[in-house]
Amino acid sequence: MKICRTRAELRQAVRGWKLAGETVGLVPTMGYLHEGHLGLVRLAREKADRAVTTIFVNPTQFGPNEDLDTYPRDEARDLALLEAENVDAVFMPDVTEMYGAGGDTFVEVPGLSSILQGALRPGHFRGVATVVTKLFNIATPDFAVFGEKDYQQLTLIRQMVRDLDMPLEIVAHPTVREADGLAMSSRNVRLSPEHRQQAVALSRSLSAAEALATSGPEIDALEKAVRAELAEARDGDVQSVDIRDAETLAALSGPLKRPAVVLLAVRFGAVLLIDQRVITPRSVPGA
Repeated sequence: MKICRTRAELRQAVRGWKLAGETVGLVPTMGYLHEGHLGLVRLAREKADRAVTTIFVNPTQFGPNEDLDTYPRDEARDLALLEAENVDAVFMPDVTEMYGAGGDTFVEVPGLSSILQGALRPGHFRGVATVVTKLFNIATPDFAVFGEKDYQQLTLIRQMVRDLDMPLEIVAHPTVREADGLAMSSRNVRLSPEHRQQAVALSRSLSAAEALATSGPEIDALEKAVRAELAEARDGDVQSVDIRDAETLAALSGPLKRPAVVLLAVRFGAVLLIDQRVITPRSVPGA
């Protein structure tokens, strides 16, 4: 497994593989890997001849009062996990290598950047779009794999790739969950034992929405059911509950008539958790 600290090192490795006719799959991460990340890595290995994982805690997607300084990191553990998955290369730049000095160019998808999580975290998705574009330019992958848990991020990256004619395929991986249903996240380790127990309310609320969805209920009734389950987490500060069109993230109202995604953001102390689930009324073909 090649450990690349510079852009030049990764580009040299990828160039050799591509000259040999091999395809490259990319998995961007911020490290502190868990089984959810490893699911993305395995999918990249399935789809491509060579798998590249990036580990970079990107400062431009953190706001001034967010958890950049306390975001969990464990480089040795991450490398051991990736080597066990037969990853071909890991790109681990520092901030100077990634952004240089005096960089002043950003990538933004205005519509999707300003709603939902973007409204709660101004500038977050500009940072995501910019760093992902840079990673695509450096690694030149044929595929890039992202998790559905960050559903707005996934939707935004798909639109960015489409709008800018980037020559790669975006592949989605279903949300990976703990045995009790909590979506896996690097931030989960920062939950207190009590908050960890309460956090299961997120997945329970999504299951309630999924069960109710089959009857084609009113969107307001769905949101009410979700909020009722979330209320069981007495220390959870519900930041947002949104039910949006599953493809475009457009706002919905009235009865549920097509696939929608339920998007949650709940804060436990200093830890912000997000989760999502696509729900479909029974009237939709194939539902």
